[in-house]
Amino acid sequence: MGGGVTTEVNDLPARLEAARAAREAGDLALAERLFRAAAERLPDEPEPLHHLGGLLLGRGGRAEAEACYRRVLALAPGADATARVLGVMLLEDGRYPEGFALLEARHFLPGMGKPALPFPEWRGEPLAGKTIVVWPEQGFGDQIMFARFAPRLREMGAEVTLICRPGLERLFEASLGLPTLAAAGAVEFPDPDYWVMLGDLPARFGVTPQTLSGKPYLKAPLAGPDLGPGFKVGLKVRGNPAYLADAHRSAPAEAAAALAALPARIVSLEPEDTGAKDFAETAALVERLDLVISVDTSVAHLAAAMGKPTWILLSAAKTDWRWMRDRADSPWYEAVRLFRQPAPGDWMGLIAEVRQALAGLNP
Repeated sequence: MGGGVTTEVNDLPARLEAARAAREAGDLALAERLFRAAAERLPDEPEPLHHLGGLLLGRGGRAEAEACYRRVLALAPGADATARVLGVMLLEDGRYPEGFALLEARHFLPGMGKPALPFPEWRGEPLAGKTIVVWPEQGFGDQIMFARFAPRLREMGAEVTLICRPGLERLFEASLGLPTLAAAGAVEFPDPDYWVMLGDLPARFGVTPQTLSGKPYLKAPLAGPDLGPGFKVGLKVRGNPAYLADAHRSAPAEAAAALAALPARIVSLEPEDTGAKDFAETAALVERLDLVISVDTSVAHLAAAMGKPTWILLSAAKTDWRWMRDRADSPWYEAVRLFRQPAPGDWMGLIAEVRQALAGLNP
């Protein structure tokens, strides 16, 4: 009997390899059957359940996918990749407290670790009379979105130092009123009582969609250029190509051309066209616009955080968790309107909706 169990367990790599091969070949139905068979035959093995959950989630089987992920975490509490995926799934559904708590598993994944700082990490302790450093992570858009929480630490009585990616420091310091340092090379700051990751602040504050404020919190710290008369629409059609899902996010050439031909005074917000040296200068340009239309990238967060009417164009695949599901608005920004592809890759259907909405403004 013991030999039989050993044979089954040893057979797991072959079963998983066959399932992965089917998935890579695009035969998702076969891959799902193979992962499901492995999970049923070896119910105490977490790996088949993790992969099965991903396939189920991809075809909309959210309840069963969640059950798979929770079973994985029951079998292997340290399964950080599964915890992160489940956290993202819950955030998409607006289940923020548990979702943000699970998302902290990202810090244990390759390339996403915390800094080795010789000070206590803040877990929610009283901050009156204390000093705290807020450490940056993730991309520009993430930092803009989460920066709204840093002033709360000051409201708790702390002296706060905010560290950010280079290019954000002038904008943040002018808007948030906090000492802000760019994370470029060696960063020097006074020894704090605590430190915290910027992206962990929603978890520490117990944020929910209902408690979020979508009101503006950033402002242009300098005057922008005179763009002349007319209804001026800032356009951003490309994100950072280094982002793993950028192929889904950035508009292809045909779609970009269709957006540039919208009936309005189009002002490109691509870095090579604006000449902006940092986000403070980009904010000054955004301030002069009547509307920003952007794919899901940092400029969309910037404009929305300034309270500028912002239309964000979302792909049907690989949509980021923060925009949730089946919504045209966002609890994160009251200035945002979300436009979603009718089907994966259908940029022209999305642009037709944008064109119709723009006509409704009577610019």
